[in-house]
Amino acid sequence: MADDKIPKGRIRRSAKLGSALGVQATRYAGTKAANVARSDERAERQLEARHLETAIKMASTLGEMKGAAMKLGQLASFIDTEFLPPEYAELYQGELAKLRSSAPSMPWEKVSKVLEEEYRGEPLEELFAEIEEDAFAAASIGQVHRASLHDGRAVAVKIQYPGIAEALESDLRNVGMIMRLARAIAPGLDAREVAEELRLRVMEELDYEYEAQSQRTFARAYRGHPFIYVPDVLTRLSRRRVLVTEYVDGLGFEDVKRLPQEDRNRFGEIIFRFCFGSIYHLQQFNADPHPGNYILMPDARVAFLDFGMTKRLDREQIELEQRAIDAAARRDPEALREALHDLGFIKNPSKFDAERLMEHVMVVGGWYMEDREIELTPKRVMKVIEATSDPRSAYFDLMRRESIPAEELMGRRMETGVLAVLAQLRAKRNWHRISREWIYGDPPAGELGELEWAYFEERGERRVPGIAERA
Repeated sequence: MADDKIPKGRIRRSAKLGSALGVQATRYAGTKAANVARSDERAERQLEARHLETAIKMASTLGEMKGAAMKLGQLASFIDTEFLPPEYAELYQGELAKLRSSAPSMPWEKVSKVLEEEYRGEPLEELFAEIEEDAFAAASIGQVHRASLHDGRAVAVKIQYPGIAEALESDLRNVGMIMRLARAIAPGLDAREVAEELRLRVMEELDYEYEAQSQRTFARAYRGHPFIYVPDVLTRLSRRRVLVTEYVDGLGFEDVKRLPQEDRNRFGEIIFRFCFGSIYHLQQFNADPHPGNYILMPDARVAFLDFGMTKRLDREQIELEQRAIDAAARRDPEALREALHDLGFIKNPSKFDAERLMEHVMVVGGWYMEDREIELTPKRVMKVIEATSDPRSAYFDLMRRESIPAEELMGRRMETGVLAVLAQLRAKRNWHRISREWIYGDPPAGELGELEWAYFEERGERRVPGIAERA
């Protein structure tokens, strides 16, 4: 059980995180020194035990702090970051993964006060037939409780942590923390621009009425979809700090990872179709693609949860994106350089070697630009992160001169996050053939594509959302 109070002050929150990691670093160094006099086998056991202790402490501290600090832990649980020793990465990921769906929850007597304040004195027993006091999920800014309505419907009640707004504001004023978080979310990009965009998106997350609006948009767009499900929002019961939605049951991500390969491939393709496809179908996407947001339902549909961080795009920006992907897929360096200039990634095209720029783009996005079946792995994720952040990368000179427009920040964060999720599944598909449905209006790639386009065509959506013909 977490502490009853979330530390709110910037110095207190930095001190708490720094102290926790500093103590563990000291112990780690002590273990390393002591291991000089131990046998190799015993030294390895001691070092592994120390790393496990560090991982548990890190997860516990981040979980108790909530807010932006906890988001860093959630991201680290499925994106390998540079502070995780490679030989012990699974230990850290195993503990940090708990932050996705089973982070430390706050006591009922604390969060129930939020309900009382938001419902302005309406008795809970009149609003809900029953509400469980123990949270079944806890995340960075709120926790979720099962409940039932008087008509028998099962619902999920997400309650914002008391004091979380003040804690987040402290995090967002903490330049050092937010810059580190920004680099973790979008490695290799302009961290200051990322931080500013992140501030806007996180402040939106604090308003559950904004999230409810976004979720209703997605729920309407995918109502009756053959393999995508977005739970309905119960508007009558939702407030600024309380969000009530349909309750969805099914397999969580860790269970899905243990399914046979083809089941994981299908699950991964559905995630890809939802996260990337909504850009072209809705001009909007969910920018928070961590695995705790996906549930495999008993009827084989995938439910998508948590719409607190979404991003809308205008048609012109989407068409510019399509031009860039088209140029890369056709291996046209000059056209790619021009498209990236128009998107705002490069300021002075003449100073960029078009061929090397093409190589860089293919390292980062080749997994869905190469026309072949590709099994995604954590090793590929690390190559992408290296190509966008590591000073030792062969493309570091390009990275230093590249920039990124604010409108692209969340898109790149979503893309990297989806890749990391699919890599955890070891999902295998020809991702390029799927994306061609949106870029060129190609025939559906496989059974899911046929089902999806039949669904959208029945709703009157034309086949080609942007580029009308191949270049």
